[in-house]
Amino acid sequence: MINPSFRNATAKELAVALQDARHYTLVLFDRFSAAGLDVPEQVPYLPIINPPLWELGHIAWFAEWFVLREAESSDPASAKYPSLLMQGDDWFNSNTVPHRARWLIDLPSIGALKTYCHEVLDRVLDKLEKSDASGQDLTPYRLALAHEDMHGEAFVMALQTLGAEAPPRINQTTATTAPQSAIDFPGGTVWIGSAPETGFVFDNEKWAHPVEVPPFNMDAVLVSNAQYSDFIADGGYQKADFWSAAGQAWLMQQERSAPRYWQRDGHQWCTERFGRMTALPAHQAVRHVSLFEAQAYCRWAGRRLPSESEWEYAAMSGQPEFQWGSLWEWTCTPFAPYPGFVADAYREYSAPWFGTHQTLRGASFATRPRMRSPKFRNFYLPQRDDVFVGFRTCAA
Repeated sequence: MINPSFRNATAKELAVALQDARHYTLVLFDRFSAAGLDVPEQVPYLPIINPPLWELGHIAWFAEWFVLREAESSDPASAKYPSLLMQGDDWFNSNTVPHRARWLIDLPSIGALKTYCHEVLDRVLDKLEKSDASGQDLTPYRLALAHEDMHGEAFVMALQTLGAEAPPRINQTTATTAPQSAIDFPGGTVWIGSAPETGFVFDNEKWAHPVEVPPFNMDAVLVSNAQYSDFIADGGYQKADFWSAAGQAWLMQQERSAPRYWQRDGHQWCTERFGRMTALPAHQAVRHVSLFEAQAYCRWAGRRLPSESEWEYAAMSGQPEFQWGSLWEWTCTPFAPYPGFVADAYREYSAPWFGTHQTLRGASFATRPRMRSPKFRNFYLPQRDDVFVGFRTCAA
């Protein structure tokens, strides 16, 4: 889940990472403020985002819940201590506050919530410092760090969705720098998932288990904008044979004839990147595509999406040509538990989404470096195309 140095990090290393995460959260929130999107009534209601002010409070509340209040689960009765905010649980518990209601809550002011963020972090760091002597379990701190880093990426996604300015120090380059070639993998029995000695991981990575993977052939890099443009030019969005029944229904509902954010400018494709139109970079990986679009392209190309076992095998193979990490990648595998799955304290993280969501692998340019791991399992609904996601093709 997190890079090895953070999976088993010392208290002092975690303290540095937690401060870094909170600083970045506030930098991203200031991007929303600069765009006039810092209070819910100024943010359009969309099912794929949260109001940034609500999300800011939720991030701090989550750390308070599992670290300061020592909650053993998401059960409201499991917290040992009250919140620093009298109505904190009523405002920021994502398990009990419906998504639409997050636009309607009478939240504290921006200044008050920033003060809350600072106060929670100060208390977390103070408690973490004392844990060095007590030998306290650091899992809640690791969970709070991972949770904040994931919300950081969600903030970047929301900036793109709302057409706001790109965050600082984000390198959006997703160039397919390796030759457009495929790699043959011999297959065999491989171990998928994380081992207990790895350190902190989310429950859906538990535990490593053997999987028989037949021989396969997989693209070394992601499908590029130029390749996807060829699919469009060949009538890919008009030919029903390339689309599943669910894909055809999505296509009709969205009235889509190209990926999200693509626009024609004469004979040239352009795309929107954080509120600015730019010529489509032909050799960069195509992004903001739904699972249905990725599947349709694969059918057109006479290929398929890789399974998550194939993807993990390839990523762990040590093949220098295999490039990953610039965009999340759709797989053909529905999100499901590994054998013997047991939900962790953050019970709502994985279990509610089994069977309805699709597994994605890799990372994106907006993923913090400490979160990158070839074992990490991301998951989204098939229709989501606001994610920084692309795909590669595979064949037996």
